[in-house]
Amino acid sequence: IGGIFLGSVQDRWEGKPPSAIQKDPVPGPQTITLTGFSEDTQADLTVHGGAEKAIHHYALDHYAAWQDEGHMAAGTVPAAFGENITTTGLTEKNLCIGDILRLGTATVQISQGRQPCWKLGLHTGHEKMPYLFQKTGRTGWYYRVLETGAAAAGDRVTLIERRHPGWSVLRVTRARLTRRVSPADAEALANLTALAPGWRQAFARMAGGDTKEDTSARLAGQH
Repeated sequence: IGGIFLGSVQDRWEGKPPSAIQKDPVPGPQTITLTGFSEDTQADLTVHGGAEKAIHHYALDHYAAWQDEGHMAAGTVPAAFGENITTTGLTEKNLCIGDILRLGTATVQISQGRQPCWKLGLHTGHEKMPYLFQKTGRTGWYYRVLETGAAAAGDRVTLIERRHPGWSVLRVTRARLTRRVSPADAEALANLTALAPGWRQAFARMAGGDTKEDTSARLAGQH
């Protein structure tokens, strides 16, 4: 673990709802409960946090690409995207939905990818970042906590069990965000019990032929 980052709810932008996307590095072991790090907070629990989005993991490996592409200033430090933990070597390509990992002394399972929202654009100072997240698939992923424990920077993250090798985080997240998915794949994902219920419901709609989705509230903060 390259770092653990926690945050509190703040009024960040005039005329906009509060946010806890600002995450700062914390030293020492941090307690992991069934809803994530005990000292971390979320502003809107209808779309952030909860058991299915307890911890957000982002690959430090992606930072160089964002900088090379000119979308991020050189020397940008981790947690620029509001993630809770960063590592190297683990990405959306080599991890799968349903993977069970040891995170410090806790046991966690990958539940879904991340659907970027308008707060990401304001937080990074790059209004197109939510769209770039979707385009590149470099979104990070969320864990549900199977066994509580603690983790600290420097701890190893170890893959314990892979249950669905055909469903990489990248493949599933891309299907969810683009809604370009075959009816057969959508049906399979709708029945993938390791996938977060909200995503399974979305794929069930896609399997039934409903691929339309109003993303304006999430991406542009329009209600």
